[in-house]
This record gives sequence, structure tokens and C-alpha cells, in this order.
Amino acid sequence: MILLVDKPSGMTSQAVVSKIKYAAKKHYGKIKIGHTGTLDPMCTGLLPVLTHEHTKLSDLFPATKAYRAGLLLGTTTDTEDVTGKILSESPVTVSREEVVSAVRAFVGKIRQTPPMYSAVKVGGERLYTLARKGIEVERAAREVEIFSLDCLPMPEGKQNEYLLQVRCSSGTYIRTLCAEIGKKLGCGGCMSFLRRTESNGFFLSEALPLSEMALLAEEGRLETVSFSAEKVFSFCQETALPASGFHYYLNGGEISSSRLSGSVRPGLCRVYSPDGVFCGLGKVSESGMLKSLWRSER
Repeated sequence: MILLVDKPSGMTSQAVVSKIKYAAKKHYGKIKIGHTGTLDPMCTGLLPVLTHEHTKLSDLFPATKAYRAGLLLGTTTDTEDVTGKILSESPVTVSREEVVSAVRAFVGKIRQTPPMYSAVKVGGERLYTLARKGIEVERAAREVEIFSLDCLPMPEGKQNEYLLQVRCSSGTYIRTLCAEIGKKLGCGGCMSFLRRTESNGFFLSEALPLSEMALLAEEGRLETVSFSAEKVFSFCQETALPASGFHYYLNGGEISSSRLSGSVRPGLCRVYSPDGVFCGLGKVSESGMLKSLWRSER
């Protein structure tokens, strides 16, 4: 199953998964379950959760993410967000126009150094584990991409705080982005809140609160809110297997695109049986061979 949860603040992503798993135990028994991407405990919003054979889909989903975040200027912390230890406080004299101009400079491909308080591993140990011991290590910068970045006044009119709306590639640290914007403006900055609104091709408007999802799990009704892989990957091309090669393909064999129905291009595609039943996802290589990436158990 593919489940969309609106993660509450104060919980790790793994704790969200564990709560659903525990609630589902009575009706579903022991199930394999995981999520598609970690959100920090303070962060809220969309968390796709996968069960059973759908856990293998994680790397196939679109990687784009979108967030609403608070940019608090004049304050820097060791975690780059308001939950951390304050390192500096400075007066903020920049205008809104200057803030907007600085924000725009981060659109496009940029390089980010993962913060010490992150789940990245260095030498086999999580950075946040080292940070809690007071150890700082060198981290390699990574290329990420900011597709769009809007800066708006906070609806509540909070002083020195702005609302950022970000669409970005997977692996982007929004709190690091806030810190970098503050540094560019010369007054420092950190992230005051974060809410994920889009992830892996899904939208927050489609998600259910964790409490509601856990109740459905307990009652054995998760199927009523689950998304099908066929629908999720509807943006992909589709093809039907030839009757003579159907079982060969399902057993791991590759099929030439010349034997498939329709005209298929290199790339991801939805694969159907000769009689039109969805049977999973495949990838057509540049050489024109279709190979299975994921099989539906149904």
C-alpha cells in the first residue's frame, strides 16, 4: 500500500512508521513498512509511507520536494533552526526588497554542505550523533537544485521573519538554505518552521493526519485510503507484454521493445499483461530492451 501521512511536529519519521505498524498489527499481522524520506522531528507535513511490496518503489518515485518554511533573520543556531543553541543575535536592517533579492540568488543549481545535525553518515556514524558529542567533522558539499523559491511576508506580520515557498531536488536542506540566505544578508538567519507540501509526486492535500491513519490501520481499513502504483505512475508511458514472453519477463527476462504493444521510448513505463492487467513497472534501455523494475503482487 502507498499511504500519505501528515506528520505532526515532535516525532521522527521512523516513529510515525512505528505507530502505524503497531496499530496495523492486530488486523494485518506483521507487515513490512517504511517511508520515502526523513523529516526532522520539528518538521510537519507530507510523509509517504509504503507497505509490503510497495517498499521497493521508493527509488522510483519522482524526487522533487516542496516546502513552506519560516526564515528568521538576525539569529543563528548550531542546528540552523530555532530548536538549536543560539550562536549569535544581530540587528536586522535590511529591507524586504533586499531580502527578496538575496533569496532569488539561490534559484538554480547550488552547492550545500550537510549540517552537522543531519542523518548523513561520515565514517559509518550519523552526523547528528557526532554533533551531540560536540564533535564537528569535515563534510563534502553536494550539488542540489532549487527549482523555484518565493519570499513572502509572514501572514502574522512577525518581525524579521519571512515565509519561503520552495520547490527543490531531493537532498536539499531547507534550514541550511535559511542559514545561507541570512549569511548573504550579513545578519545571519535560521529556519523557524518547516512544512513539506509535496513529495515524490504526492501533495499534502491528499494526506491524512497520523491519528486518523493509525485508527484506519487498527480497524483494518488502510486499503480505503491507499494509492495504487498504477495511478501514481500514470505519468509514465505504458505497454503490454506479448503472450509468448509474458512469463519470461515476470521471471526476470528482458523483452525487446519491437515485441511490445505501441511505440515505447527509453525510460520508465507501466507494464500490462497481454489481457490488460497492470503487472508492474519496467524500464526500456537505450538499446530497446524492457526489464522489470517492480512487480505488483496482485
